[in-house]
Amino acid sequence: MSQAPAGTSVSTSPRPPAEAPPRHRWWVLAVIGVAQLMVVLDSTIVNIALPSAQKDLGFSDGDRQWIVTAYALAFGSLLLLGGRLADLFGRKMTFLVGLVGFAGASAVGGAASSFEMLVVSRAAQGLFGALLAPAALSLLTTTFTDAKERAKAFGVYGAIAGAGGAIGLLLGGVLTEHLDWRWTLYVNLVFAAVAFVGGAVLLQRTTRDRGVSIDIPGAVLVGGGLFCLVYGFSNAESHDWGSVATWGFLAAGAVLLAAFTWWQTRAAHPLLPLRILLDRNRGASFVSVLISGAGMFGVFLFLTYYLQQSLGYSPIKTGLAFLPMVASLMLTSTLASSVLIPRIGPKPIVPLGMGVAAAGMVWMTALDLSSGYATDVLPPLIVAGLGLGLVMAPAMSLATAGVHAKDSGVASATVNAMQQVGGSIGTALLNTLATGAATDYLVGRDPRDPAVQAQAGLEAYSTAYWWSAVFFVVGLVVSVVLYRRGAPATDPDAAPVVHM
Repeated sequence: MSQAPAGTSVSTSPRPPAEAPPRHRWWVLAVIGVAQLMVVLDSTIVNIALPSAQKDLGFSDGDRQWIVTAYALAFGSLLLLGGRLADLFGRKMTFLVGLVGFAGASAVGGAASSFEMLVVSRAAQGLFGALLAPAALSLLTTTFTDAKERAKAFGVYGAIAGAGGAIGLLLGGVLTEHLDWRWTLYVNLVFAAVAFVGGAVLLQRTTRDRGVSIDIPGAVLVGGGLFCLVYGFSNAESHDWGSVATWGFLAAGAVLLAAFTWWQTRAAHPLLPLRILLDRNRGASFVSVLISGAGMFGVFLFLTYYLQQSLGYSPIKTGLAFLPMVASLMLTSTLASSVLIPRIGPKPIVPLGMGVAAAGMVWMTALDLSSGYATDVLPPLIVAGLGLGLVMAPAMSLATAGVHAKDSGVASATVNAMQQVGGSIGTALLNTLATGAATDYLVGRDPRDPAVQAQAGLEAYSTAYWWSAVFFVVGLVVSVVLYRRGAPATDPDAAPVVHM
Protein backbone atom coordinates (compact mmCIF):
# COMPACT_ATOMS: atom_id res chain seq x y z
CA MET A 1 0.00 0.00 0.00
CA SER A 2 1.34 3.43 -0.84
CA GLN A 3 2.11 5.90 1.90
CA ALA A 4 0.09 9.09 2.29
CA PRO A 5 1.92 12.18 1.03
CA ALA A 6 2.87 15.06 3.24
CA GLY A 7 -0.06 17.13 4.37
CA THR A 8 -2.51 14.22 4.15
CA SER A 9 -3.98 12.96 7.38
CA VAL A 10 -4.60 9.27 7.89
CA SER A 11 -6.90 8.31 10.73
CA THR A 12 -5.49 5.73 13.12
CA SER A 13 -8.50 5.66 15.42
CA PRO A 14 -10.76 2.61 15.50
CA ARG A 15 -13.42 2.50 12.83
CA PRO A 16 -16.86 3.69 13.86
CA PRO A 17 -19.68 1.19 13.61
CA ALA A 18 -20.74 2.62 10.23
CA GLU A 19 -17.42 1.52 8.75
CA ALA A 20 -17.45 -1.95 10.29
CA PRO A 21 -16.98 -4.77 7.78
CA PRO A 22 -20.27 -6.10 6.37
CA ARG A 23 -21.64 -9.02 8.39
CA HIS A 24 -22.19 -11.17 5.32
CA ARG A 25 -18.92 -10.31 3.62
CA TRP A 26 -17.95 -13.96 2.96
CA TRP A 27 -21.27 -14.51 1.23
CA VAL A 28 -20.50 -11.35 -0.75
CA LEU A 29 -17.23 -12.99 -1.79
CA ALA A 30 -19.21 -16.03 -3.00
CA VAL A 31 -21.51 -13.80 -5.07
CA ILE A 32 -18.58 -11.89 -6.58
CA GLY A 33 -16.78 -15.18 -7.23
CA VAL A 34 -19.73 -16.57 -9.20
CA ALA A 35 -19.92 -13.41 -11.33
CA GLN A 36 -16.17 -13.36 -11.93
CA LEU A 37 -16.17 -17.04 -12.86
CA MET A 38 -18.89 -16.39 -15.43
CA VAL A 39 -16.93 -13.57 -17.05
CA VAL A 40 -13.59 -15.42 -17.06
CA LEU A 41 -14.79 -18.81 -18.26
CA ASP A 42 -16.64 -17.17 -21.16
CA SER A 43 -13.24 -16.49 -22.68
CA THR A 44 -12.75 -20.24 -23.19
CA ILE A 45 -16.07 -22.06 -22.79
CA VAL A 46 -17.11 -21.27 -26.37
CA ASN A 47 -13.81 -22.48 -27.85
CA ILE A 48 -14.62 -26.18 -27.54
CA ALA A 49 -18.13 -25.54 -28.90
CA LEU A 50 -16.88 -23.72 -32.02
CA PRO A 51 -16.75 -26.75 -34.37
CA SER A 52 -20.35 -27.64 -33.52
CA ALA A 53 -21.51 -24.03 -33.85
CA GLN A 54 -19.71 -23.70 -37.19
CA LYS A 55 -21.38 -26.81 -38.54
CA ASP A 56 -24.80 -25.68 -37.30
CA LEU A 57 -24.64 -22.07 -38.55
CA GLY A 58 -22.47 -22.70 -41.62
CA PHE A 59 -19.80 -20.00 -41.24
CA SER A 60 -16.33 -20.31 -42.73
CA ASP A 61 -12.98 -21.06 -41.10
CA GLY A 62 -11.94 -17.47 -41.78
CA ASP A 63 -14.94 -16.12 -39.86
CA ARG A 64 -14.53 -18.54 -36.97
CA GLN A 65 -12.07 -16.36 -35.04
CA TRP A 66 -14.63 -13.56 -34.68
CA ILE A 67 -16.73 -15.60 -32.27
CA VAL A 68 -13.84 -15.29 -29.82
CA THR A 69 -12.43 -11.93 -30.94
CA ALA A 70 -15.76 -10.04 -30.75
CA TYR A 71 -15.92 -10.77 -27.01
CA ALA A 72 -12.29 -9.80 -26.41
CA LEU A 73 -12.55 -6.58 -28.44
CA ALA A 74 -15.61 -5.26 -26.63
CA PHE A 75 -14.42 -6.40 -23.22
CA GLY A 76 -10.88 -5.10 -23.48
CA SER A 77 -11.70 -1.76 -25.09
CA LEU A 78 -14.53 -0.78 -22.72
CA LEU A 79 -13.15 -1.89 -19.36
CA LEU A 80 -11.84 1.49 -18.23
CA LEU A 81 -15.13 3.17 -19.07
CA GLY A 82 -16.95 0.42 -17.20
CA GLY A 83 -14.74 0.98 -14.16
CA ARG A 84 -15.46 4.69 -14.09
CA LEU A 85 -19.19 4.08 -14.50
CA ALA A 86 -19.01 1.84 -11.43
CA ASP A 87 -17.41 4.68 -9.49
CA LEU A 88 -19.94 7.27 -10.67
CA PHE A 89 -23.22 5.38 -10.59
CA GLY A 90 -22.54 3.02 -7.71
CA ARG A 91 -20.82 -0.34 -7.68
CA LYS A 92 -23.90 -2.34 -6.69
CA MET A 93 -26.09 -0.86 -9.44
CA THR A 94 -23.37 -1.31 -12.07
CA PHE A 95 -22.78 -4.90 -10.92
CA LEU A 96 -26.47 -5.81 -11.19
CA VAL A 97 -26.95 -4.08 -14.55
CA GLY A 98 -23.88 -5.92 -15.87
CA LEU A 99 -25.30 -9.25 -14.74
CA VAL A 100 -28.69 -8.66 -16.39
CA GLY A 101 -27.09 -7.46 -19.63
CA PHE A 102 -24.62 -10.35 -19.74
CA ALA A 103 -27.42 -12.85 -19.21
CA GLY A 104 -29.55 -11.23 -21.93
CA ALA A 105 -26.69 -11.26 -24.42
CA SER A 106 -25.98 -14.91 -23.58
CA ALA A 107 -29.62 -15.83 -24.20
CA VAL A 108 -29.53 -14.12 -27.61
CA GLY A 109 -26.30 -15.91 -28.49
CA GLY A 110 -27.68 -19.28 -27.47
CA ALA A 111 -30.70 -18.71 -29.71
CA ALA A 112 -28.59 -17.37 -32.62
CA SER A 113 -29.86 -18.39 -36.04
CA SER A 114 -26.97 -16.84 -37.99
CA PHE A 115 -23.27 -16.09 -37.73
CA GLU A 116 -23.96 -12.34 -37.52
CA MET A 117 -26.39 -12.78 -34.64
CA LEU A 118 -23.85 -14.86 -32.72
CA VAL A 119 -21.06 -12.32 -33.24
CA VAL A 120 -23.25 -9.41 -32.11
CA SER A 121 -24.30 -11.32 -28.99
CA ARG A 122 -20.65 -12.08 -28.16
CA ALA A 123 -19.78 -8.40 -28.52
CA ALA A 124 -22.70 -7.53 -26.22
CA GLN A 125 -21.38 -10.05 -23.69
CA GLY A 126 -18.06 -8.23 -23.79
CA LEU A 127 -19.76 -4.86 -23.32
CA PHE A 128 -21.68 -5.93 -20.21
CA GLY A 129 -18.67 -7.89 -18.98
CA ALA A 130 -16.76 -4.58 -19.08
CA LEU A 131 -19.34 -3.21 -16.64
CA LEU A 132 -19.44 -6.31 -14.48
CA ALA A 133 -15.77 -7.21 -14.01
CA PRO A 134 -14.44 -3.91 -12.58
CA ALA A 135 -17.53 -3.48 -10.40
CA ALA A 136 -16.97 -6.97 -8.96
CA LEU A 137 -13.31 -6.35 -8.15
CA SER A 138 -13.96 -2.90 -6.64
CA LEU A 139 -16.77 -4.38 -4.50
CA LEU A 140 -14.27 -6.91 -3.22
CA THR A 141 -11.79 -4.13 -2.48
CA THR A 142 -14.27 -2.03 -0.51
CA THR A 143 -15.97 -4.98 1.25
CA PHE A 144 -12.82 -6.50 2.77
CA THR A 145 -11.02 -3.75 4.67
CA ASP A 146 -9.19 -5.91 7.22
CA ALA A 147 -5.72 -6.73 5.89
CA LYS A 148 -5.79 -10.47 6.72
CA GLU A 149 -9.35 -11.02 5.51
CA ARG A 150 -8.65 -9.02 2.36
CA ALA A 151 -5.64 -11.23 1.60
CA LYS A 152 -7.76 -14.38 1.94
CA ALA A 153 -10.51 -12.89 -0.23
CA PHE A 154 -8.07 -11.96 -2.96
CA GLY A 155 -6.51 -15.42 -2.77
CA VAL A 156 -9.89 -16.90 -3.67
CA TYR A 157 -10.54 -14.23 -6.31
CA GLY A 158 -7.12 -14.69 -7.89
CA ALA A 159 -7.61 -18.45 -8.02
CA ILE A 160 -10.94 -17.95 -9.82
CA ALA A 161 -9.37 -15.49 -12.26
CA GLY A 162 -6.53 -17.87 -13.03
CA ALA A 163 -8.53 -21.09 -13.11
CA GLY A 164 -11.67 -19.84 -14.87
CA GLY A 165 -10.22 -20.56 -18.29
CA ALA A 166 -9.59 -24.21 -17.44
CA ILE A 167 -13.03 -24.57 -15.86
CA GLY A 168 -14.48 -23.10 -19.06
CA LEU A 169 -12.77 -25.79 -21.10
CA LEU A 170 -14.18 -28.55 -18.90
CA LEU A 171 -17.69 -27.10 -18.74
CA GLY A 172 -17.68 -26.39 -22.47
CA GLY A 173 -16.74 -29.99 -23.18
CA VAL A 174 -19.46 -31.41 -20.92
CA LEU A 175 -22.20 -29.16 -22.30
CA THR A 176 -21.19 -29.67 -25.94
CA GLU A 177 -20.98 -33.47 -25.68
CA HIS A 178 -24.09 -34.09 -23.58
CA LEU A 179 -26.42 -31.23 -24.52
CA ASP A 180 -25.68 -28.80 -27.36
CA TRP A 181 -23.19 -26.05 -28.17
CA ARG A 182 -25.88 -23.45 -27.42
CA TRP A 183 -25.75 -24.42 -23.74
CA THR A 184 -22.25 -23.00 -23.48
CA LEU A 185 -24.08 -19.65 -23.69
CA TYR A 186 -27.34 -20.56 -21.93
CA VAL A 187 -25.41 -21.72 -18.85
CA ASN A 188 -24.59 -18.06 -18.13
CA LEU A 189 -28.22 -17.47 -17.21
CA VAL A 190 -27.75 -19.80 -14.24
CA PHE A 191 -24.57 -18.04 -13.07
CA ALA A 192 -26.16 -14.61 -13.57
CA ALA A 193 -29.36 -15.52 -11.72
CA VAL A 194 -27.45 -16.80 -8.67
CA ALA A 195 -25.16 -13.75 -8.60
CA PHE A 196 -28.04 -11.29 -9.17
CA VAL A 197 -30.16 -12.63 -6.30
CA GLY A 198 -27.16 -12.72 -3.98
CA GLY A 199 -26.00 -9.26 -5.04
CA ALA A 200 -29.44 -7.67 -4.67
CA VAL A 201 -29.77 -9.06 -1.13
CA LEU A 202 -26.22 -8.79 0.23
CA LEU A 203 -24.43 -5.89 -1.45
CA GLN A 204 -24.47 -2.47 0.19
CA ARG A 205 -25.82 0.34 -1.95
CA THR A 206 -23.49 3.25 -2.66
CA THR A 207 -24.62 6.74 -3.62
CA ARG A 208 -23.78 8.40 -6.90
CA ASP A 209 -21.26 11.24 -6.86
CA ARG A 210 -23.18 13.84 -8.85
CA GLY A 211 -20.29 16.28 -8.74
CA VAL A 212 -18.17 14.19 -11.12
CA SER A 213 -18.75 13.70 -14.84
CA ILE A 214 -17.52 11.06 -17.28
CA ASP A 215 -14.39 11.88 -19.27
CA ILE A 216 -15.88 11.38 -22.75
CA PRO A 217 -12.71 12.28 -24.75
CA GLY A 218 -10.66 9.97 -22.53
CA ALA A 219 -13.17 7.16 -22.98
CA VAL A 220 -13.04 7.55 -26.77
CA LEU A 221 -9.23 7.66 -26.85
CA VAL A 222 -8.58 4.68 -24.58
CA GLY A 223 -11.46 2.66 -26.02
CA GLY A 224 -10.25 3.31 -29.56
CA GLY A 225 -6.63 2.65 -28.61
CA LEU A 226 -7.34 -0.67 -26.92
CA PHE A 227 -9.68 -1.68 -29.75
CA CYS A 228 -7.00 -0.98 -32.38
CA LEU A 229 -4.37 -2.79 -30.33
CA VAL A 230 -6.44 -5.94 -29.81
CA TYR A 231 -7.77 -5.83 -33.37
CA GLY A 232 -4.28 -5.42 -34.83
CA PHE A 233 -2.88 -8.38 -32.92
CA SER A 234 -5.96 -10.43 -33.81
CA ASN A 235 -5.37 -9.67 -37.49
CA ALA A 236 -1.83 -11.02 -37.14
CA GLU A 237 -3.39 -14.51 -36.93
CA SER A 238 -4.89 -14.30 -40.43
CA HIS A 239 -2.71 -11.61 -42.08
CA ASP A 240 1.02 -11.14 -42.45
CA TRP A 241 2.76 -8.88 -39.95
CA GLY A 242 3.55 -6.59 -42.88
CA SER A 243 -0.13 -6.14 -43.69
CA VAL A 244 -1.65 -2.71 -43.16
CA ALA A 245 -4.50 -4.43 -41.34
CA THR A 246 -1.94 -5.50 -38.73
CA TRP A 247 0.69 -2.82 -38.30
CA GLY A 248 -1.67 0.01 -39.23
CA PHE A 249 -4.04 -0.80 -36.39
CA LEU A 250 -1.16 -1.42 -33.98
CA ALA A 251 0.34 1.98 -34.82
CA ALA A 252 -3.05 3.68 -34.50
CA GLY A 253 -3.54 2.01 -31.13
CA ALA A 254 -0.17 3.24 -29.88
CA VAL A 255 -0.91 6.80 -31.02
CA LEU A 256 -4.38 6.82 -29.43
CA LEU A 257 -3.07 5.45 -26.12
CA ALA A 258 -0.29 8.06 -26.10
CA ALA A 259 -2.90 10.76 -26.73
CA PHE A 260 -5.02 9.30 -23.92
CA THR A 261 -2.07 9.51 -21.49
CA TRP A 262 -1.52 13.16 -22.44
CA TRP A 263 -5.21 13.96 -22.09
CA GLN A 264 -5.37 12.47 -18.59
CA THR A 265 -2.97 15.19 -17.41
CA ARG A 266 -5.35 17.86 -18.75
CA ALA A 267 -8.85 16.48 -18.05
CA ALA A 268 -10.83 17.93 -15.14
CA HIS A 269 -12.21 14.48 -14.26
CA PRO A 270 -9.78 12.00 -15.85
CA LEU A 271 -11.01 8.53 -16.73
CA LEU A 272 -7.77 7.02 -15.37
CA PRO A 273 -6.14 9.37 -12.84
CA LEU A 274 -2.43 8.91 -13.36
CA ARG A 275 -1.90 8.89 -9.59
CA ILE A 276 -3.24 5.32 -9.70
CA LEU A 277 -0.28 4.24 -11.84
CA LEU A 278 2.48 6.02 -9.92
CA ASP A 279 2.78 3.67 -6.94
CA ARG A 280 5.63 1.22 -7.68
CA ASN A 281 3.91 -1.89 -6.35
CA ARG A 282 0.72 -1.05 -8.19
CA GLY A 283 2.51 -0.36 -11.47
CA ALA A 284 4.50 -3.58 -11.11
CA SER A 285 1.25 -5.48 -10.49
CA PHE A 286 -0.35 -4.08 -13.65
CA VAL A 287 2.65 -5.17 -15.73
CA SER A 288 2.75 -8.60 -14.03
CA VAL A 289 -0.91 -9.24 -14.82
CA LEU A 290 -0.34 -8.17 -18.45
CA ILE A 291 2.65 -10.47 -18.96
CA SER A 292 1.20 -13.47 -17.11
CA GLY A 293 -2.03 -13.08 -19.09
CA ALA A 294 -0.03 -13.39 -22.31
CA GLY A 295 1.96 -16.37 -21.06
CA MET A 296 -1.05 -18.27 -19.71
CA PHE A 297 -2.33 -18.87 -23.22
CA GLY A 298 0.64 -21.16 -23.81
CA VAL A 299 -1.05 -23.47 -21.30
CA PHE A 300 -4.73 -23.08 -22.03
CA LEU A 301 -4.77 -22.71 -25.80
CA PHE A 302 -1.97 -24.86 -27.17
CA LEU A 303 -2.07 -27.61 -24.57
CA THR A 304 -5.78 -27.95 -25.35
CA TYR A 305 -4.99 -28.48 -29.05
CA TYR A 306 -2.17 -30.88 -28.17
CA LEU A 307 -4.36 -33.03 -25.93
CA GLN A 308 -7.21 -33.22 -28.46
CA GLN A 309 -5.36 -33.34 -31.78
CA SER A 310 -2.11 -35.08 -30.86
CA LEU A 311 -3.23 -37.41 -28.08
CA GLY A 312 -6.87 -37.80 -29.16
CA TYR A 313 -8.51 -36.64 -25.93
CA SER A 314 -12.25 -35.87 -25.91
CA PRO A 315 -13.39 -32.37 -24.87
CA ILE A 316 -14.44 -33.64 -21.44
CA LYS A 317 -11.18 -35.54 -20.89
CA THR A 318 -9.26 -32.42 -21.93
CA GLY A 319 -11.09 -30.31 -19.36
CA LEU A 320 -10.47 -32.90 -16.65
CA ALA A 321 -6.78 -32.94 -17.53
CA PHE A 322 -6.51 -29.28 -16.45
CA LEU A 323 -8.04 -29.78 -12.99
CA PRO A 324 -4.75 -30.60 -11.18
CA MET A 325 -3.35 -27.33 -12.51
CA VAL A 326 -6.41 -25.53 -11.12
CA ALA A 327 -5.86 -27.15 -7.72
CA SER A 328 -2.16 -26.20 -7.61
CA LEU A 329 -2.99 -22.65 -8.73
CA MET A 330 -5.58 -22.26 -5.96
CA LEU A 331 -3.14 -23.62 -3.38
CA THR A 332 -0.32 -21.17 -4.09
CA SER A 333 -2.74 -18.32 -4.79
CA THR A 334 -4.21 -18.56 -1.30
CA LEU A 335 -0.81 -19.18 0.31
CA ALA A 336 0.76 -16.18 -1.39
CA SER A 337 -2.04 -13.71 -0.56
CA SER A 338 -2.73 -14.74 3.02
CA VAL A 339 0.73 -15.79 4.29
CA LEU A 340 3.69 -14.87 2.08
CA ILE A 341 2.90 -11.36 0.84
CA PRO A 342 1.92 -9.95 4.29
CA ARG A 343 5.15 -11.33 5.77
CA ILE A 344 7.87 -10.85 3.16
CA GLY A 345 6.24 -8.75 0.43
CA PRO A 346 5.84 -9.25 -3.32
CA LYS A 347 9.44 -8.73 -4.46
CA PRO A 348 10.57 -12.34 -3.91
CA ILE A 349 7.15 -14.00 -4.40
CA VAL A 350 5.94 -12.69 -7.78
CA PRO A 351 9.34 -13.17 -9.51
CA LEU A 352 9.49 -16.69 -8.04
CA GLY A 353 6.06 -17.39 -9.54
CA MET A 354 7.20 -16.10 -12.92
CA GLY A 355 10.27 -18.32 -12.81
CA VAL A 356 8.32 -21.43 -11.77
CA ALA A 357 5.76 -20.82 -14.54
CA ALA A 358 8.59 -20.42 -17.07
CA ALA A 359 10.09 -23.72 -15.90
CA GLY A 360 6.75 -25.44 -16.39
CA MET A 361 6.49 -24.11 -19.95
CA VAL A 362 10.03 -25.25 -20.81
CA TRP A 363 9.20 -28.70 -19.41
CA MET A 364 6.20 -28.91 -21.75
CA THR A 365 8.44 -28.59 -24.82
CA ALA A 366 9.42 -32.25 -24.27
CA LEU A 367 5.86 -33.51 -24.92
CA ASP A 368 5.51 -35.76 -27.99
CA LEU A 369 3.03 -38.14 -29.64
CA SER A 370 3.78 -40.93 -27.16
CA SER A 371 3.61 -38.85 -23.96
CA GLY A 372 1.52 -40.23 -21.11
CA TYR A 373 -0.65 -38.00 -18.96
CA ALA A 374 0.55 -39.04 -15.49
CA THR A 375 4.24 -39.23 -16.37
CA ASP A 376 4.68 -36.45 -18.94
CA VAL A 377 1.74 -34.00 -19.04
CA LEU A 378 0.74 -33.78 -15.38
CA PRO A 379 4.08 -32.75 -13.79
CA PRO A 380 4.72 -29.61 -15.92
CA LEU A 381 1.03 -28.72 -15.72
CA ILE A 382 1.18 -28.71 -11.91
CA VAL A 383 4.42 -26.70 -11.96
CA ALA A 384 2.87 -24.07 -14.24
CA GLY A 385 -0.16 -23.85 -11.96
CA LEU A 386 2.00 -23.37 -8.88
CA GLY A 387 3.82 -20.51 -10.58
CA LEU A 388 0.68 -18.79 -11.86
CA GLY A 389 -0.87 -18.89 -8.39
CA LEU A 390 2.14 -17.05 -6.96
CA VAL A 391 1.66 -14.30 -9.54
CA MET A 392 -2.05 -13.74 -10.15
CA ALA A 393 -3.56 -13.30 -6.67
CA PRO A 394 -0.80 -11.06 -5.22
CA ALA A 395 -0.68 -8.92 -8.35
CA MET A 396 -4.45 -8.41 -8.43
CA SER A 397 -4.56 -7.58 -4.74
CA LEU A 398 -1.66 -5.10 -4.80
CA ALA A 399 -2.96 -3.48 -7.99
CA THR A 400 -5.91 -2.09 -6.03
CA ALA A 401 -4.35 -1.69 -2.57
CA GLY A 402 -4.35 1.85 -1.18
CA VAL A 403 -6.59 3.26 -3.90
CA HIS A 404 -9.16 5.86 -2.80
CA ALA A 405 -12.68 4.41 -2.72
CA LYS A 406 -13.81 6.73 -5.53
CA ASP A 407 -11.05 5.31 -7.77
CA SER A 408 -11.48 1.63 -6.86
CA GLY A 409 -13.66 0.90 -9.90
CA VAL A 410 -11.22 2.31 -12.45
CA ALA A 411 -8.24 0.69 -10.71
CA SER A 412 -10.06 -2.64 -10.83
CA ALA A 413 -10.89 -2.05 -14.49
CA THR A 414 -7.24 -1.41 -15.26
CA VAL A 415 -6.29 -4.81 -13.78
CA ASN A 416 -8.92 -6.56 -15.88
CA ALA A 417 -7.89 -4.61 -18.99
CA MET A 418 -4.27 -5.66 -18.49
CA GLN A 419 -5.26 -9.33 -18.23
CA GLN A 420 -7.56 -9.14 -21.26
CA VAL A 421 -5.14 -7.21 -23.48
CA GLY A 422 -2.28 -9.47 -22.35
CA GLY A 423 -4.30 -12.54 -23.27
CA SER A 424 -5.22 -11.09 -26.67
CA ILE A 425 -1.63 -10.15 -27.43
CA GLY A 426 -0.42 -13.55 -26.25
CA THR A 427 -2.95 -15.35 -28.46
CA ALA A 428 -1.94 -13.42 -31.56
CA LEU A 429 1.81 -13.64 -31.02
CA LEU A 430 1.86 -17.31 -30.05
CA ASN A 431 -0.49 -18.32 -32.87
CA THR A 432 1.64 -16.49 -35.42
CA LEU A 433 4.89 -17.98 -34.12
CA ALA A 434 3.40 -21.47 -33.86
CA THR A 435 1.97 -21.33 -37.37
CA GLY A 436 5.33 -20.18 -38.72
CA ALA A 437 7.11 -23.07 -36.99
CA ALA A 438 4.68 -25.60 -38.46
CA THR A 439 5.06 -24.09 -41.94
CA ASP A 440 8.86 -24.19 -41.71
CA TYR A 441 8.75 -27.84 -40.65
CA LEU A 442 6.64 -28.79 -43.70
CA VAL A 443 9.19 -27.35 -46.15
CA GLY A 444 10.59 -30.25 -48.17
CA ARG A 445 8.18 -32.77 -46.60
CA ASP A 446 4.90 -34.27 -47.79
CA PRO A 447 2.11 -32.27 -46.04
CA ARG A 448 -0.40 -35.05 -46.90
CA ASP A 449 1.45 -37.57 -44.74
CA PRO A 450 -0.43 -37.85 -41.38
CA ALA A 451 2.83 -38.49 -39.54
CA VAL A 452 4.35 -35.33 -41.00
CA GLN A 453 1.25 -33.32 -40.08
CA ALA A 454 1.34 -34.65 -36.51
CA GLN A 455 5.02 -33.73 -36.13
CA ALA A 456 4.37 -30.27 -37.56
CA GLY A 457 1.74 -29.80 -34.88
CA LEU A 458 4.25 -30.74 -32.19
CA GLU A 459 6.71 -28.20 -33.61
CA ALA A 460 4.00 -25.53 -33.39
CA TYR A 461 3.10 -26.37 -29.80
CA SER A 462 6.73 -26.56 -28.69
CA THR A 463 7.41 -23.13 -30.20
CA ALA A 464 4.41 -21.70 -28.33
CA TYR A 465 5.65 -23.17 -25.03
CA TRP A 466 9.15 -21.74 -25.54
CA TRP A 467 7.80 -18.27 -26.22
CA SER A 468 5.41 -18.49 -23.28
CA ALA A 469 8.46 -19.24 -21.16
CA VAL A 470 10.12 -16.12 -22.61
CA PHE A 471 7.11 -14.04 -21.56
CA PHE A 472 7.41 -15.32 -17.99
CA VAL A 473 11.16 -14.69 -17.90
CA VAL A 474 10.53 -11.09 -18.97
CA GLY A 475 7.92 -10.91 -16.21
CA LEU A 476 10.49 -12.20 -13.72
CA VAL A 477 12.95 -9.45 -14.63
CA VAL A 478 10.33 -6.70 -14.64
CA SER A 479 8.85 -7.72 -11.28
CA VAL A 480 12.29 -7.93 -9.66
CA VAL A 481 13.09 -4.40 -10.82
CA LEU A 482 9.75 -2.72 -10.08
CA TYR A 483 8.42 -4.21 -6.85
CA ARG A 484 9.51 -2.58 -3.60
CA ARG A 485 11.28 -4.58 -0.92
CA GLY A 486 9.42 -5.59 2.21
CA ALA A 487 5.84 -6.32 3.09
CA PRO A 488 3.15 -3.78 2.12
CA ALA A 489 2.50 -1.30 4.92
CA THR A 490 -0.68 -2.07 6.84
CA ASP A 491 -2.31 -0.67 9.95
CA PRO A 492 -5.16 -2.71 11.39
CA ASP A 493 -6.64 0.34 13.12
CA ALA A 494 -6.32 2.70 10.19
CA ALA A 495 -9.14 3.89 8.04
CA PRO A 496 -9.94 1.39 5.31
CA VAL A 497 -8.50 3.51 2.53
CA VAL A 498 -5.47 5.79 2.41
CA HIS A 499 -6.23 9.07 0.63
CA MET A 500 -3.70 9.65 -2.11
